[in-house]
Amino acid sequence: MPGTDVHLAHGPYSAVVTRRGGALRELRHGNRDLVVGFGPEGDVPDYRGVICTPWPNRLADGTYTYAGKPYAAAVNEPERGAALHGLAIHQPWEVLEASAERAVLGCRIPSGPGYPGELELTVTYSLSDDGLRGTVRAVNNGSVAAPYGVCPHPYLVAGPSPLDDWSLELPADAYLEVTPDRLLPVGMRQVAGGDFDFRSPRRLGEVKIDHAFTDIPREGAGLARVRVLDPTGTGVELEWGAEWPWVQVHTGDKPVGPDRLGLAVEPMTCPPDALHSGTDLVHLQPGASHSAGWTIRALTQQPG
Repeated sequence: MPGTDVHLAHGPYSAVVTRRGGALRELRHGNRDLVVGFGPEGDVPDYRGVICTPWPNRLADGTYTYAGKPYAAAVNEPERGAALHGLAIHQPWEVLEASAERAVLGCRIPSGPGYPGELELTVTYSLSDDGLRGTVRAVNNGSVAAPYGVCPHPYLVAGPSPLDDWSLELPADAYLEVTPDRLLPVGMRQVAGGDFDFRSPRRLGEVKIDHAFTDIPREGAGLARVRVLDPTGTGVELEWGAEWPWVQVHTGDKPVGPDRLGLAVEPMTCPPDALHSGTDLVHLQPGASHSAGWTIRALTQQPG
């Protein structure tokens, strides 16, 4: 469709954002990709770069109860019986603002059988010397409170080597164990001594990850970050603030088709299936807003 994409540039950084899912379609530093991109037409593969809201990850059976009323969303992951990645991915997005270094995209989630609130969403993408900054903001324009959670969904690319050879630094002390069939939460586990202990950088190897991590040590201003490094010395870093107490990490394994193309790193305001558990769920009152931001930047050598 005309006007689907907006191209951004600043110094060595360039990006393409798209109305399809409000997604980050490309991000490059010089001549190398920092995320797994996708083409200018068709569906967004693997939810690459989209904005997942008003819930991230899986909602078991697509049904939930909020404030005593039942709701049912479409099950778009039938093999696991889940409503995956919320409702904004199914809504039309518009380009609200666009300039050489900044773009604002927006969409509306109406109230209905799948959701009680009426959300106005914007995602702002901007490039600077520090990389790409994304900020997503939601306003509840409805007359009743609404449950809310959100995450961006980029697949990071460290460099030209296979994902197995990348090293990961993930400063999380705990992760959410999930069922092997439906990937639904079971309980919290500590990473210490296990396959998911990446508190010190180490090679990913053949480990398969599709889990939510938490208990993340924070730096100044509540910042946390994940770093992925290629043996050649290039890398990429995703940094997020205290608004996101969780991060989903996925090694991109697929039963069919090209897999392990990149490492999904998704800061989340709440864990999977939070509309059932209530864990870290935001209760967005009428007229209230919620904002959360993240930054993706290139790395050229091992951080000190």
